[in-house]
Amino acid sequence: MPETLVARLRAAGCVFAEDEARLLQAAARTPAELDALVARRVAGWPLEQVLGRAEFCGLEIAVEPGVFVPRRRSEFLVRRAARAAGAAARPVVLDLCCGSGAIGAAVAAAVPGAELHAADVDPAAVRCARRNVGPAGGTVHEGDLYAPLPARLRGRVDVLVANAPYVPTAEVPLLPAEARDHEPLTALDGGADGLDVQRRVIAEAPRWLAPGGLLLVETSERQEPRTRAAVAAAGLAASTKTCADLAATVVTGRAGPRR
Repeated sequence: MPETLVARLRAAGCVFAEDEARLLQAAARTPAELDALVARRVAGWPLEQVLGRAEFCGLEIAVEPGVFVPRRRSEFLVRRAARAAGAAARPVVLDLCCGSGAIGAAVAAAVPGAELHAADVDPAAVRCARRNVGPAGGTVHEGDLYAPLPARLRGRVDVLVANAPYVPTAEVPLLPAEARDHEPLTALDGGADGLDVQRRVIAEAPRWLAPGGLLLVETSERQEPRTRAAVAAAGLAASTKTCADLAATVVTGRAGPRR
């Protein structure tokens, strides 16, 4: 491995410069292509966007420039959702604010036979998500939250997962430059307290959930009380699970039986 490549990455602040150099070399077909990839990484692009892929829940997820990079902490959301979906026969799974579609694709991989739908407002994310959920037979809808979904899904969703943005607006400038400069603001900025989009997801969820269906929302430890209160206010039975290893928090809301 060229020491100059490692040194260049290290000088740009890449902590795992040796590992990144190996990945970039493996992805490049020519020296010119390697130079272009390294230049993007040195300029601050997320490594996943440079490589065009991210490892998530044992899957290789396509990640295009300008699309939110799936975080490892969201693997906890996948585990909770897959456990819930696995308890139903041919469950209907909905991934809202899907970004690259990583969460929905991972749930579908863990639960063969699931009917998967995903939605996002960002056209670039939708294009990317279709590459990731298509092999699982999933369908991606472009639009704001529930607006683009087919009416036939209303009252039929067994598991609704949402990794909506939950960074307060005032804290967005404090995010790492990789996220702040290269990921869409719509995937990061959650409004004044970070929960504007979450609240919209939660408020309408009961109309789409099947009897006994589950809503699972990723949130932060700090914001968990407000997320949980919103779930309870929507008439869902609220509970919280955490994973210390991944620093992950998921609030769940269970729909009651149909009246």
